[in-house]
Amino acid sequence: MPTDSPQSPQVYPSLLIAGTHSGVGKTTITLALMATLKKKGLRVQGFKVGPDYIDPSHHTTATGIPSRNLDTWMMGPEACLELFTRAAREADISVIEGVMGLYDGHSDGTGAGSTAHLAKLLGVPVILVLDAKGLGQSAAAMALGYKLLDPEILLAGVILNNVASKTHLEYLKKPIEGQAGLPVLAYMEKDTNLRIPERHLGLPPSQELVGARHAVPLLYGDLAERLIWLGKKTPLEIAGLARGLPPQRPKVFSVGRGHPPEVDRAPTIALARDEAFHFYYQDNLDLLRSLGAQLLPFSPLRDSTLPRETDLIYIGGGFPELYASQLEANLPMREAIRQAAEKGVAIYAECGGLMYLLERLINFEGRSYDMCGIFSGASQMGKKRQSLGYVTARAREDNLLCKRGETLRGHVFHWSRLVDVSKDSQKFAYGLEKCTGDVPANLGQDGLQKDNVLASYVHVHFAQNPALAMNLLSSAKKVKA
Repeated sequence: MPTDSPQSPQVYPSLLIAGTHSGVGKTTITLALMATLKKKGLRVQGFKVGPDYIDPSHHTTATGIPSRNLDTWMMGPEACLELFTRAAREADISVIEGVMGLYDGHSDGTGAGSTAHLAKLLGVPVILVLDAKGLGQSAAAMALGYKLLDPEILLAGVILNNVASKTHLEYLKKPIEGQAGLPVLAYMEKDTNLRIPERHLGLPPSQELVGARHAVPLLYGDLAERLIWLGKKTPLEIAGLARGLPPQRPKVFSVGRGHPPEVDRAPTIALARDEAFHFYYQDNLDLLRSLGAQLLPFSPLRDSTLPRETDLIYIGGGFPELYASQLEANLPMREAIRQAAEKGVAIYAECGGLMYLLERLINFEGRSYDMCGIFSGASQMGKKRQSLGYVTARAREDNLLCKRGETLRGHVFHWSRLVDVSKDSQKFAYGLEKCTGDVPANLGQDGLQKDNVLASYVHVHFAQNPALAMNLLSSAKKVKA
């Protein structure tokens, strides 16, 4: 396991699984590799490029260690370096799963947020996944193009997914190695039983696949056996090619920070965590703990009361639309949250949490379910996606995270929209902008705030500015739920 050295750059054995585009099987290959390495007794640290929550949940199941997000646009390069080294130093090997295609990033065209941007920042070797379905010798042209587009990328080789047969493998392998000059490191044959079914937000999280037939390969290591390694170098040897990184001076996790001085004791955070709500960035939770907060999980689906001495309620995203009837049926919890808000307990909610705090949730079939009723109006599921992508949010008024006029970077991905929202006693929290060119595009208003409650569709990573987490804890009222 690597250790930091103040005299010389430290190498953290790591590799990155990238794809030519979305849907090529990056997650399948990543999980297979993680399971393979874990079987060898290695401590494997998973990372995900970008803002996704679901893939890291699968990493965590495969490795037994919480996976972490690295997003050069949302949190910035320096924070990515810090969060990477903080977790990688505890591992024997780190496996990073890319996002979309290797060079796909923010729509402003700068490459920020892309897999390639992170790969160069960390100096890690990249393995490119190609979907072999319908491909022959043309695979070499694809591999060569990805190799030549940016010579600064350390492209260590190719993994072929959906290979039809041994003959098909040879049709692919020979030109990729001979003409593109890249070794074919491994392959996985086509197997429909390995496909995890998708839905409106992508793959189901790992929590929902436990015990399911299509999850058996993931949970029992069969997936690892389907990945046939051909390369002369082992994954650990390839990971050893990673460039050395200088020791990082912590800015996100500053030593000895403690809880905010204006708070007389460490706040207790009631963290909504069950099948309906589980979208949290691991480093957000770790940062809150490093500031002295105590995080106590509770289930809006099953619990009837909040944890004792709750100062702050944190309700992340998830799938409340799939559990609307159970959420409605748990009237004691809905009432407990409403009463906590009335007593002054701060509440911060993102996306699915926002949907839960409204009066009603209208599902895909048009049926309405009662929710907490802290905000007027409803969230209504649509037949198509309502919003997706990076956004810059500018606070319209002071709120739990920031002051009026301040901005933060975040990500939105939702199929619901707000309807019947009253502006009499509640305000929109943010004005949203999205930059697709030289001029930012105005996306309108987002989120709601009322007294001590802030709820928004925007998912935020606190590593971009640790003051966001400190402000949140400073907002926690000393009124018990």
